[in-house]
Amino acid sequence: MRTIVVSGGTSGIGEALAYSYLDRGDQVVVIGPDPAKGTRFLDTAGKDGADGRAHFIQADLSLVSENHRVIGELTARFAVVDVLVLCARYFRSHRTVTSEGFEHNFALYYLSRFLLGHGLVDQLERADAPVIMNVAGPGVSGGSIRWDDLGMADGYDGWAAMAQGGRLNDLLGVSFVTGHRGCRTRYVLLFPGGTRTGFAGEFDARTAAHVAAMKSTGQPVELAIAPIVAIVDAPPPEPLSAFVEGRRVSLLLASFDRDAAARLAAHTRELLRGNALLA
Repeated sequence: MRTIVVSGGTSGIGEALAYSYLDRGDQVVVIGPDPAKGTRFLDTAGKDGADGRAHFIQADLSLVSENHRVIGELTARFAVVDVLVLCARYFRSHRTVTSEGFEHNFALYYLSRFLLGHGLVDQLERADAPVIMNVAGPGVSGGSIRWDDLGMADGYDGWAAMAQGGRLNDLLGVSFVTGHRGCRTRYVLLFPGGTRTGFAGEFDARTAAHVAAMKSTGQPVELAIAPIVAIVDAPPPEPLSAFVEGRRVSLLLASFDRDAAARLAAHTRELLRGNALLA
């Protein structure tokens, strides 16, 4: 029996993956902010015969302190983590800053994934075939990283924030495997394609209409999770790989630049050290 940890596991693709792994006999830990959704997940798992293998950790992963708490709980309760699935993200049409001073999208979509991956690497390395599955948007073309304004204080746009988050996660994958040379954990960046499921967020009217149109043409969530499950079952031999809708993405793209990855990793650690609320 494997132990699968899913951030953003109480809705959308994360939730579908959680139930799929429970059905396969695995132990699943979902992380989400809403206790009602967590209770629903546990109740449903119990009715389906997975009681005892389903776990819920309530946490607001946009907060660095909450990520540290979650890592502490997971490492205390589970000696081994076989798979870490990173799904949590939340669209915001209007810029929001967390109580710790970070722009919300940057904190949830990037910082949380940085912290969870690095924080659970010891547990992952004890698994037989460890995988970090980062459900993001690898190889995003267009846009750029605002190195001097990662929180987009100047001219925030929700779609630009999401696009930047995808690029930051590409670099996160590169810096993870570079910083953990010799580790057996396989880091996979994957975009399954448009999906007819929850696209969590707070939208202005124009964005809400666009999201509704996206959902109407998206694939069923059962199809979206199929490639994720397949890759987790048979991880690529390379330390880092990327896929978009079943197609391999070349790691030679500028999105995976090693110098930029090292720059981002160093900047991230500096941000975390320099935040007075986290000292």
